[in-house]
Order: sequence, then structure tokens, then C-alpha cells
Amino acid sequence: MHHYLDFEKPISDLEGKIHELKKIASEDESIDTSEEVERLEARAREAMAEIYAKLTPWQKTQVARHPQRPHFVDYASRLFSEWTPLAGDRKFAEDAAIQAGLARFNGQPVALIGQEKGNDTKSRIQHNFGSARPEGYRKAIRVMEMAERFGLPIVTLIDTAGAYPGIGAEERGQAEAIARSTEMCLNVTVPIVSVIIGEGGSGGAIAIATGDRVYMLQHSIYSVISPEGAASILWRDSARAKEAATTMKITAEDLKGFGIVDGIIEEPVGGAHRDHEAVINRTGETIAAALADLLPVERATLRKNRREKYLAIGRSL
Repeated sequence: MHHYLDFEKPISDLEGKIHELKKIASEDESIDTSEEVERLEARAREAMAEIYAKLTPWQKTQVARHPQRPHFVDYASRLFSEWTPLAGDRKFAEDAAIQAGLARFNGQPVALIGQEKGNDTKSRIQHNFGSARPEGYRKAIRVMEMAERFGLPIVTLIDTAGAYPGIGAEERGQAEAIARSTEMCLNVTVPIVSVIIGEGGSGGAIAIATGDRVYMLQHSIYSVISPEGAASILWRDSARAKEAATTMKITAEDLKGFGIVDGIIEEPVGGAHRDHEAVINRTGETIAAALADLLPVERATLRKNRREKYLAIGRSL
């Protein structure tokens, strides 16, 4: 069953009528509803194109969080072969919020790291809704160290509301783990290509998104804090999240303009959740092009360019 967002009501109404007409036709073969169905489908496509052409930052936030949006596991299974996840940080525990391991991308061995939110109640609890604890970031560091040792490019897929802020996570050094992971991204001499496929929330995202190339899906978001969190701090009212989302400049278009990200991957009309295959294929093409540019670069130069890239952010604004 498709999950409709609140601003998609015109689409929901039309597609509901289409479903009813198809059901009537299937129950009584003497009734031909094909012409009316075709007319309504055209209207639904027009309504969808019109709505998605002018999404507000808050609406984009809702799309980025859509429960049917493709997650890390979908990209891993379709774009990568021989995917071998590795478990544990070799210090404390395994953290399923961050998936990390080795795979092949178009035949090229790579290290693959990303956040997984889960797609039903059981898997969401298992993956802690994509909010990693310190051991998740230490596992990512472990895999990045392995990639550095064996000269493997690193691909990261980001989709998290932020690192887990629980007491246990703080006791085990959440801030330190995020800082070390970010440091590792800056220090490795192999290419890093990062794609924000949903939410890119604060340090929990940047810990694995400090890449040579950083891309965002068209309706993804990237922010220092969630709109709800920002509204609570600025106005002591989380209900003003819609206003905060606009003020914070969290959309792909905003961040491309600021030079924070290097490119935007176009989503199908209606969002990535309506056509997994199309958006995953486009993401794969973008990753392939980035790796083709980065792999020939000398490793020391790659690291130098990456560090200079992040030092330059904000200096010209």
C-alpha cells in the first residue's frame, strides 16, 4: 500500500479513483473503465509533476523521510556485487545502524559504508532507525583503514537523522568517535564518493560524508540539526519546524549553491520512493563517473585536494 504525504492529497484522490475503477472492471468484465482510467492517470501525472516542481524545504524534508524511499540495503543489492558486510568495531560491539564492508562496483573492489534505517518495525528497531552509536563509527573507521591498506576506493551512502544521542552512546565517546571518523575520511589517500540518499543529519552524517565528491539526491536534505531541533532551540517550539526548514537552507539546491555538495542526482517525478530502479541506476551512474575521475589521481594529491576542499568551504561567502 502506498503511503501518501499530506501535500499529496490531490494525487491520492485521483489514484484512489483509478484503483476503484480498476477494481470494478476486474469484478465485472462487461464494464469497460479503460478510457476513464487513462484520463485519470493523465491527470494524476500532471498533478504530480506540478506538485513536485515547487516543493518547499519542509515538503522536501517529508519526501527525504518517506518510509518507502529506497534505503542503503536497496542500493547495496542492486549496484554492488559480492557485498560482504563486516561486523563489530573490535572494541565494544556491533552497531547495525551503520553497514560497512567490501563489495565490487562494476567489477572494481570497493569499501562500502552507509546508514540503514530499516523498512518495517522489526528492522527499524534492529538498525536503530539509522542513528548510529559510537561503535558504528568505529566500525566505519575500521573499514576505511582496511580500504587504505589495500588501496580500495570508498563509497558511502548517507541516510540518518543524526547520531544516537543516548546516555550510553555519550558515555562511550560518541563525539570522539564521530571526530575520528571524520578525521579518517580526511586522511585516507584513496578516493571517497559520498551520496546523501535521504537525510544527512549533523555530525552523524558528515562522519562518513567527508568525501572527494559529495552528491545529494534531488529531494534529500543535509543539515546541522533537524528542522524540529532547530525550531526547539530558536523558538522553543518544535511546531515551527516548517519555518526552520526554510531558514536553514537544507535542500540540495541550496547546498549545491553554497559549494557544500558537488552535484544533484535527479529523482523521478514523485520522488525516489515511486521508482526505486530509476533513482538507483542514476546514483550508480554518478558514482561510476566520479570514480572514473578520481582513480587516476595520485593518492597524495587526492588527500591534499580533499583537505583543501573542506578548508575552503564558507571562505568565499
